[in-house]
Amino acid sequence: MFQKIESTNFPPTQTLLVWDGKCGFCKFWITRWQQQTQDKIKFVTYQEAAENFKDIPLKEFKKSSKVIEPDGRVYNGPNSAYRSLYIAGNKKWHRWYKTYKLFTYISDHGYNHIAKNRSFYFKITKAFLGSNPKKFQPYWVFYLLIVISIIFYFSIT
Repeated sequence: MFQKIESTNFPPTQTLLVWDGKCGFCKFWITRWQQQTQDKIKFVTYQEAAENFKDIPLKEFKKSSKVIEPDGRVYNGPNSAYRSLYIAGNKKWHRWYKTYKLFTYISDHGYNHIAKNRSFYFKITKAFLGSNPKKFQPYWVFYLLIVISIIFYFSIT
């Protein structure tokens, strides 16, 4: 499980989202996130940025993404995604993460599971949404129709 680091003594001059540049799954979703945040956040890989944050262990950058703000606050794992959406104007998810313990628990454990199985979830993402993060393809609708058709066929025979 990732460690929830709350602050750094080496704040950046602008809000950063730090992510794993060697991860295809991460790159896919970061591309999507960049669209949603509309340049309100700078996206950098931990491979580029980790040396600037001497008080955040490298292993923690490897475990989870981080939003690091100019005041030194750090948001980790799923809350880094929620905080980036908050900055972009969608405040609901970050508020839920801070307010509801069950939502926090599910988010943290879900994020941890996905982080440990990135290549599998990258395949699932592409199978259901396509290979272009800027333009999702609703392949999941096709799969759903196949399943419904099979269920319907076997229920009438």
